[in-house]
Amino acid sequence: MHQKARFFLQTLKFSIARFGKYTQKQPYVHHHLIDCCPWIKVRKCHSFKCLQSKYKKLISGRNIPTRKFCYADLLNTEQENTKSLLINYMDSMERLKKKIEAFYDKHLITLDNLEIRFGDFIYYEEDGCILRLKIGDGFNNCEVLLRLEELSLYNAFVERIRISPGEEYMAASIKTSDSEESMCVIVKLGKYPEVEDFIPNVFSFEWVQDGILFYTCQKNLRCCNVFRTSFGNKKYTECIYTEQDPRFFVDLHCTRDRFFLTINSNSKTTSEVWLVDCHQPWNVPVLVQKRNSGVMYHIEHRNNELYILTNYGEPSEYKLMKTSVDSCSIKNWQLIYTWRRKTKLIDMVMFKDHCIIFLKYCNQLYLNTISLNDHSVQFLKLPAWACACQLDTQPQDSSIDTCSFLLSSPVHPPRHYIYMLGKSGLYEQAEQEKPVMTDCHMARLEAKSKDGTLVPVTVFYKGNSKDLQKKPLLIHVYGAYGIDLNMNFKPEKQMLIEDGWILAYCHVRGGGELGLSWHTGGCLDNKLNGLDDLEACIKSLHNLGFSEPLSTALTAYSAGGILAGTLCNTNPKLIRAVALQAPFLDLLNTMLDTQLPLTIEELEEWGDPASDDKYRDYIKSYCPYHNIRPQTYPSILITACENDQRVPIGGILKYIQRLRKVIMDPQRHNRDHGRKIPNIILDVQTGGSHAAAFGEDSVIEVCCKPPPPHQIKS
Repeated sequence: MHQKARFFLQTLKFSIARFGKYTQKQPYVHHHLIDCCPWIKVRKCHSFKCLQSKYKKLISGRNIPTRKFCYADLLNTEQENTKSLLINYMDSMERLKKKIEAFYDKHLITLDNLEIRFGDFIYYEEDGCILRLKIGDGFNNCEVLLRLEELSLYNAFVERIRISPGEEYMAASIKTSDSEESMCVIVKLGKYPEVEDFIPNVFSFEWVQDGILFYTCQKNLRCCNVFRTSFGNKKYTECIYTEQDPRFFVDLHCTRDRFFLTINSNSKTTSEVWLVDCHQPWNVPVLVQKRNSGVMYHIEHRNNELYILTNYGEPSEYKLMKTSVDSCSIKNWQLIYTWRRKTKLIDMVMFKDHCIIFLKYCNQLYLNTISLNDHSVQFLKLPAWACACQLDTQPQDSSIDTCSFLLSSPVHPPRHYIYMLGKSGLYEQAEQEKPVMTDCHMARLEAKSKDGTLVPVTVFYKGNSKDLQKKPLLIHVYGAYGIDLNMNFKPEKQMLIEDGWILAYCHVRGGGELGLSWHTGGCLDNKLNGLDDLEACIKSLHNLGFSEPLSTALTAYSAGGILAGTLCNTNPKLIRAVALQAPFLDLLNTMLDTQLPLTIEELEEWGDPASDDKYRDYIKSYCPYHNIRPQTYPSILITACENDQRVPIGGILKYIQRLRKVIMDPQRHNRDHGRKIPNIILDVQTGGSHAAAFGEDSVIEVCCKPPPPHQIKS
């Protein structure tokens, strides 16, 4: 089963198990692959044994070990409360589980597992195995390179695959949903693949030559060190770069022509890049441009020239510049092209004589082709239904004039496209028939915010729906870090559309949908702009006839919980229910605690309340936890994970406790006589990391959204 579906249903299994219907651990089956690679040898490693022990400990029991929480008594109380509230949902959860399984099975061919093309082969994951298939051969001729079951890892998945230039080695990162830490497995390829080594806590890694790997290690959610290691007869590892500033995070990337490895050190607003010559990997890394506050840049290479995507100069949006490798400081950067304001750059692919840029303008996807000889630009509007674009994981050689990518939307399965530079044409790959929705309408709207800013809204609804005002509406919001609202395909979204739901995505300020200025317009002391935008979007949808407050639910993930939680405090009558996944709710206390892993890194997004009274007062004015007040709240479901390092369970428990105290206040009941008390449900999943709660990965959450109006009891 596809990994996303496995996570989705695993969440349901945890929930049902805790609430009375235990499920047995199913044996891991590899179908036709189970006996394909008996020759694979595994060299034992202490660090790998530790990973196995840690994982077994996480799955050993259903009940959350209360000794891990400072709020053990409160957690137990919340578990009992959730159990009593959800007892009436058990049958619907079982039915929904079967329906979700059917939808994921229907779209299994479109939800491809990890796959990369390298040389004459395709490397891909299937059923817990990494396989290699020669291009043009049938699938019966596939070769199994690694089987996770051989490593005693279950419910794990392959996160990334990298092949060495001469295809002598493969490196693959393996992780589970219970932790953000990954284990990198090194496999010596050949007639009989052999696991040669394991590297713990690896975040990013790249081969520069056969047997020479560069990688970063993650500790306390930070990557600050870059290591170089060699394999073979003389194994040697050394640290070649260390980032001292806690605001910066380090990762690695190879240029498309594999001439340079780039060491990228980035904060939320500033970049610094170092180059490693892949032909001379033992040389000291070379600095491209020393970091300047507020200047971000990213590097590609062609013909001894660096091509730079950067926000340097005016206007402060992204632009393409270039400079010689031998004189790469910022004073030598030459402008090639500047994009219009409100343009979001998604990705860049370098070719021999052209550069392809994927971007979003006015919430519509485009592909720009820039000639690197005369700097002319060709514009191609991508299909109107497309909301998300994903390039191939590891593209072909830069000398090949084709670009392969996927387009999708929340309700449209991924579709493969090829853009051919010579023909300037876009072609869809018809590899297999993909199920699509023919009766789903999409509308791109704009809502006017309090200050007059027009905020994009994307709406999906069933085409034959007649009275949309009586249909249930699910609002999505994020609005932080300059990150776009997730609009990738999810089968459960298509299921909701078929059940008559309206889905709306509010692209509020603080996110990145309209470029860098859209982010700055909703961070630091502009954060409340995002709240104004969200309120304007919901009111505009209702005014246009899309549902009504009694049939409207709001969903948000992680930092999106700030806007969702704030709306519950300021204008709760706009919505009937709220579903939050791993929500960030106690912003002020979190940003005052510099011992937490991400506090210092996040100062550029929220401000520093510890040293600046202006930011302290401003954050306190909208922080969801600090502004809970006596009033009628919508019903709230919060999904959280036991092992979440980014949003600790303690802050969520404090929020729930304060909210429940206000809701159950006898004086409020006297004022709101006759009004129904909202449900407050906390679904704490055993194990799990922050990413495990992404999206609607809890069937409880789907069950607890508001029903259509004709089912609502007064």
